[in-house]
Amino acid sequence: MPLPFHFAFHVVDLNASREFYCNVIGCTEGRSTATWVDIDFFGHQLSLHLGQPFQTSNTGEVGSHRVPMPHFGAILPMQEWHVLAERLRKHHVSFVLEPSIRFAGEPGEQATMFFLDPSGNPIELKGFNEMGSVFSV
Repeated sequence: MPLPFHFAFHVVDLNASREFYCNVIGCTEGRSTATWVDIDFFGHQLSLHLGQPFQTSNTGEVGSHRVPMPHFGAILPMQEWHVLAERLRKHHVSFVLEPSIRFAGEPGEQATMFFLDPSGNPIELKGFNEMGSVFSV
C-alpha cells in the first residue's frame, strides 16, 4: 500500500474551506488551531493554513484543454470517481474542466475533472478502472 503524502498550502477562510473539503467533497477534518486545519484527503494529509494562496494560470496542456498549474488532487477507483463527480454536481461546484474521459481506448485511459476550492486552489480528481494502469504508456 502506498504511503500517504502531506501537502500544506494557503486558504483565505478556514470555515469556508472546512465546509468545502468536508461537506462538499466528503473528506474528514483532523487536528486544527485558529490558523490551520488538517484534512484527510482520500487517505492523504492536507494542511490548510490561513494565508495568500499560490498563484496559478491555465498553462498545463492536456489534450485539447488548458488546465490550471500548479494543481493537486487524488487518483480514485472509477466507481468512487463517478460517485464524487455526482456529489460535486449536486453541490453546484463549478468545474474548470467538466468530468470527462480522456485517452479513451489508450493505455492510461482515465476520467478527470478540475475545479477550484473556495480560495481558488485548483484540484484535479482522476478515476481509473485499473489502478495498475496509472503509469501506463
